Amino acid sequence: MKIVAKVAALAAVSMIALNASVAGASEITEFRIGILGGENASDRLRAYECLEQKTADLLGVPVKLFAPADYNGVIEGLLGGNLDLAWLGASSYAKVYLTDPEAVDPVLVKVNVDGGYGYYSIGFARNDSEINSLEDMKGKVFGFGDPNSTSGYLIPSIAIPQEGYSMKPGEYFGDVVFTGGHEQTIVAVSNGDIDAGVTWADGLGEWEDGYNSGALRKASDAGLVDMTELRQIWQSPVIPEGPIVLSKKLPEDVKIKMTGLIASLNSMDPDCAYNIAAGETKGFMPITHDAYVNIVEARKAKNKN
Repeated sequence: MKIVAKVAALAAVSMIALNASVAGASEITEFRIGILGGENASDRLRAYECLEQKTADLLGVPVKLFAPADYNGVIEGLLGGNLDLAWLGASSYAKVYLTDPEAVDPVLVKVNVDGGYGYYSIGFARNDSEINSLEDMKGKVFGFGDPNSTSGYLIPSIAIPQEGYSMKPGEYFGDVVFTGGHEQTIVAVSNGDIDAGVTWADGLGEWEDGYNSGALRKASDAGLVDMTELRQIWQSPVIPEGPIVLSKKLPEDVKIKMTGLIASLNSMDPDCAYNIAAGETKGFMPITHDAYVNIVEARKAKNKN
């Protein structure tokens, strides 16, 4: 209830910000939004078109969307000062922070329909396979999305060995491969190109719908997969949802307005919020670096290995 109250309070404050004068936005000449990989670029750009227009209306400057082929493209864009806003995964945020703690500020996080902001890495295989759990994956090909993905690699690369299954190709799994993103993993499993894979979901709602939000929901909504042809074979411990970040170099009034805009999306334009959040959501609530300390430490430890 406290989280829901925070969302409601932030929405009220954000409406004040949205109605404020755009004076001060003249300090910037354009606003650049990065979109993490995970699905094809055209779908990502289409999902963000509503935010592009709302941002342009609010700030009074041209807005550009960037959808690089991989997570690293957005990470480098933020580090190089070429992007102003992005929704990062927790692991991608950790990489940005470890590289340059002064590059971005985490400002908001997606809130699930149950009021929490956790999600899961979900392992899955085809229903017509004989794979029901990791015990059935010996000698099989396991697919992961992107090396900078939290649910698509970092967390499973730690949690799966803790359960006794080596992630070194050939030691237990026949091979461990990167597909390039969540959508690619889902399609590869669905098509039988790999035996199983991992992706992300909030773990709420029905499997047949792809849960309430996440990559499975987006793939199901897009008609890329029939969820009844897939089954879940593994689930990670809960992971903190990644933050929406803003460049620290932005003028303060721009930061306030953009935070208010996104915080208001769910009440102002539910369809836009659905597209941005990859499914059903209660909206977005404030978040700080403190929520990601454990992920930063996990990423730091992974880098040493």
